[in-house]
Amino acid sequence: MITAIVPVFNGRDCLSRLLDSLDAQTLRAGELLVVDNGSTDGAADLARRRGARVIPMGRNAGFAPAVNRGISEARGEFLAILNSDVELAPDYFARLAAASAPFATGRILSPQGALDATFDLTTRAATTWRAGAGMADAPPFDQARDIVSPPFTAVLLRAEVFARAGLLEESFESYLEDAEFGMRCARLGIRGRYVPEARAVHLGSATFGRWHPDTVRRIARNQLFLAARHLPRHCWWPVLVGQLLWGAVAFRHGRGLAWLRGKREGLRGFAFAREVPAALDEVLRANEQFVRSAAGGPYWRLYFLLTRGAK
Repeated sequence: MITAIVPVFNGRDCLSRLLDSLDAQTLRAGELLVVDNGSTDGAADLARRRGARVIPMGRNAGFAPAVNRGISEARGEFLAILNSDVELAPDYFARLAAASAPFATGRILSPQGALDATFDLTTRAATTWRAGAGMADAPPFDQARDIVSPPFTAVLLRAEVFARAGLLEESFESYLEDAEFGMRCARLGIRGRYVPEARAVHLGSATFGRWHPDTVRRIARNQLFLAARHLPRHCWWPVLVGQLLWGAVAFRHGRGLAWLRGKREGLRGFAFAREVPAALDEVLRANEQFVRSAAGGPYWRLYFLLTRGAK
């Protein structure tokens, strides 16, 4: 049985479209849990009317705590973690289930038809590229492949994966909690599948917005949390380069203060002295090789120029 877990914080209209697409699935979820992070626009009432069991968090606790609450109460062998602002093609679950992998995710597009989410690639900079985001729906993202880090935008996982790797890290609240989970999967040798034939549409950052100050603050903080937990100590130079370049991007968008606040939060208690398995170091370098071959833009060009990475 599939249990669909949907964290929600307002966005009633988006949630309605997601529920319509869940009703249209050729492989239906047997259980629907909507974890309400304190919505005030009637989203929780809508979910109840549509047959969901609503789990109230009582406040906006963030994505990771809400997902963990849903996992703890789910009964399904398979768990579908879904953003409330996605719309799934009718065969989305069926195609992911057919992959017969510990987890699987599909090709997720923006409303304009560009790529929004495929799979995540965390680099030695402690920055994560959501592969293809903002790029044309074209090769190499039309090819199925094994992955270690699925975006939790619309992912199907076996419940046993959480028994092995643990729940999402709640200190991340929202943003990069899925990348951190992916790093734990990589440590354990757990590999999933990217299934480009499974398609969905994601409105994207419907809660705050892509460059909302709180979004930037949390990402800036969580990048350092990610480095502290999973990057080998010899990555100090790529981390420094990558973080400063990302800060420059934040300043260009007028979010320099939010970036600084996030880094201050991330540095509290930060200890960059972790030894990681050699296999994880290989994953990080393989990620950078893919990023270098497929990504564009000044951020990545400068990063690879300054670090001489992914060679």
